[in-house]
Amino acid sequence: MSKTIRYTLLSLRDLAVSAGPFLVLAVTLLTLAYWWLDPNPPKRVTLATGPAQSAYEEFGKRYAKILAQDGIEVVLLPSQGSADNFQLLREGKADLGFVQGGTREARPEDEAMLESLGSLFVEPVWLFYRKDVLPKSAGASLDALTQLQGLRVNIGTAGSGIPSLMNKLLASNNIDPSSLKLSELEQTPATVAFLEGRLDAIVFASAPESLMVQMLLQTPGVGLMDFPQSEAYSRRFAFLSPVVLPRGVVDLAGNIPSQDVRLVAPTTALIDRKETHPALLQLFVQAGKQIHGGAGWFRRARDYPNLANNELPIAAEAERSIHSDKPFLQRYLPFWVANLVERMWLVMGIILAVMLPLSRIVPPLYEFRVRSRIFRWYGQLRDIENRVDSADEPHALLDELTHLERRAEKISVPLSYASELYALRNNIQLVRRKLQGRQKHPGVA
Repeated sequence: MSKTIRYTLLSLRDLAVSAGPFLVLAVTLLTLAYWWLDPNPPKRVTLATGPAQSAYEEFGKRYAKILAQDGIEVVLLPSQGSADNFQLLREGKADLGFVQGGTREARPEDEAMLESLGSLFVEPVWLFYRKDVLPKSAGASLDALTQLQGLRVNIGTAGSGIPSLMNKLLASNNIDPSSLKLSELEQTPATVAFLEGRLDAIVFASAPESLMVQMLLQTPGVGLMDFPQSEAYSRRFAFLSPVVLPRGVVDLAGNIPSQDVRLVAPTTALIDRKETHPALLQLFVQAGKQIHGGAGWFRRARDYPNLANNELPIAAEAERSIHSDKPFLQRYLPFWVANLVERMWLVMGIILAVMLPLSRIVPPLYEFRVRSRIFRWYGQLRDIENRVDSADEPHALLDELTHLERRAEKISVPLSYASELYALRNNIQLVRRKLQGRQKHPGVA
């Protein structure tokens, strides 16, 4: 190894040893900050969706596909519907879930452990009926819940929340549920029974993206109930909004529906448990803007997600993300890197502010370490010099001095400190000359 390389490596080693405590402190502070902030989210999250072929299931698949791009696995947890989702969230079996307004029984503890990521879409109450079961006196369409008396009506499973909603609507019309032949079949069996004529009417509360809704809207002989009192319902129930299914929106060429249909619609929100990692919530809000932000049958572009009509407190991440664009760093860096910097930058700034003044001790430590390699020999040299005048055996001192000189010749220091090493060697020679003069003139003090 050449001397140049050896001296360079020696300088780097001295610098590393001198800066070692400083670097250890910095790494320790960063490790503690990382542990405290927990900036990176888990790679697996559970989303409670809904029954098969429902809009909730379809939306869940879209969320899973979008979050998979950032390395997050979204486990879709099927359920009976909104009320079932809320119970899964309460029990901690799901991290997030779709919950329809008005389907939960409020509990004081809910706000302590659950929050909302915003309203995603409205879910109209779709009351489909067989046109051939209507009495001729009722006309060609159904436009009042009182016309359902005596009919076979499926109002969905208890886990869907539709039975609770329908009971509230029936009660508001002074209708005794016993005057109807109610059933609580799941969505798919109910639809089959309806199409086979074993049911007269079925009720969904679903987004128009539901495959069942899309199919029934275009099935001959099937009508959709009009709610001419939709405004009145919305005034009675805060979780309901009046919406209109525009004429021809399902099929312009086929003019389906043939006229505007007034509906009532609860709002569906994405609910999360408060211990869910903030970075995951940010990703879900961003995905929600992609999925629900476009124009639809009951919304204009960018109407959703929004912070209106929420029954639970709004999550801080939702307030930050709904009305802002994707964070700057996430546009150019992988999510994991960008998220780490975004959530650690303040702490890193504080650590930097603390470490900069402390870094000033590194150069003096480096200088002390290099010079101490030389200066420690001056003590032995001074001892030899002090014994020159009183030495009875000058030869013994010369041997000590020669041994010291040999040790000094083996000292390696960076080239910038070579003058210190040569000064030591010169001082050794001065003491040697003094000792040699004492040998020639032993009587001279």
